[in-house]
Amino acid sequence: MNKNLPLTLIFLVVFIDLLGFGILIPILPTFGVKVLNMNESSVGIVVAVYSLTQFLFNPLFGSLSDRFGRRNIILISLLLNASGYIIFAFTHSFWMLILSRVIAGIGGSSIGVAQAYIADVTTVQDRAKGMGLIGVAFGLGFVFGPMLGGVFSKFGYEVTGFASASFSLLAFILSYFFLPESLKNLADNVTRKARKLLDIKALGAVFKQKSSLFVITLTFFLTFSVANIYGTFAILGSQKFGFTDFDNGMLFGIMGIVSVIMQGFLMGKLTKIFTQLQLLIVGFISLALGLAMIPYGSTFLMMSLILGLMSVGTGALQPILLSLISQVASETEQGLNQSLSSFARVLGPLWGGFAFQYLGYQIPFFTGAVVSGTLLFYYYKNFNIYIKPKINHV
Repeated sequence: MNKNLPLTLIFLVVFIDLLGFGILIPILPTFGVKVLNMNESSVGIVVAVYSLTQFLFNPLFGSLSDRFGRRNIILISLLLNASGYIIFAFTHSFWMLILSRVIAGIGGSSIGVAQAYIADVTTVQDRAKGMGLIGVAFGLGFVFGPMLGGVFSKFGYEVTGFASASFSLLAFILSYFFLPESLKNLADNVTRKARKLLDIKALGAVFKQKSSLFVITLTFFLTFSVANIYGTFAILGSQKFGFTDFDNGMLFGIMGIVSVIMQGFLMGKLTKIFTQLQLLIVGFISLALGLAMIPYGSTFLMMSLILGLMSVGTGALQPILLSLISQVASETEQGLNQSLSSFARVLGPLWGGFAFQYLGYQIPFFTGAVVSGTLLFYYYKNFNIYIKPKINHV
């Protein structure tokens, strides 16, 4: 077998599955408001439930894949994803929508398994490149998924649900017939230690390691800032500016395109010219300005430019933070960073929905802007204290 075939297959599986996930991103909030008459806080809960489910099930699926095989868990996850999307297509109540998101969230907890699969089939030298495929799959899924969601929304919300399910089923068929198991001897993995939901001992140790704490807290609050808009942006566009679901899908797609261009093409060149601190400053400024301006992007063109500016920020910050965490943190601390980032994706939509409904539609976006600005000031003052000056480039 071609040694690159498993990597190619896992990339296709993750990409196709994320297409299905991306389809619902621009239409889920407006579906809740328009069809189910939900308020903004309830929409925030629905969005947060998906991330909370992933937060709870990621370590469980990792442990199960150690014991029963990566391929089997991936297959089960894809079927769960498809089931969640089909339930969405028939949803007629808040609790039914919650159920669909819980099931899809369980199914979506397989990304860690996909990463473990790549670790199984790559050498240490090739592992970073293999893991990068997951990032590419994410990026492409978040570009084309929302755009397809905007297109499918013209035919009804049920069609978007069935379309999402069809992509997960396609990924299932591809995996069932072509994806080999990456663990050669499952019996050797039965005694592996169960993976922890949140390693409290490691969390306590992080507070003693100032460099790790510095980067992990930065990542947590950055994730929270961006997650504020997951459940509120589409509602803002629909209620305040008259954007259609198609418009919202295209806008989410633009965010994805700019982020992919930044991470896939520009950052490699920029890191040869500028230091990490300089790129962090530009990233935080772009993110803060973009978030602050979102409530005033009253036309499609204006909003496209604003989201492009914001995505320049996220596209610059994410690879730098990944680089920093790999430089200053142990493997356990990196796992803790992933867990805390997942938890930030729970808190962000909850706060965003509450703030939108009770404090004003501008507040979720202003919150992200203020947090980003605060991080910029604090980390500019302290970067060279906690990150060794000799570590300059990504």
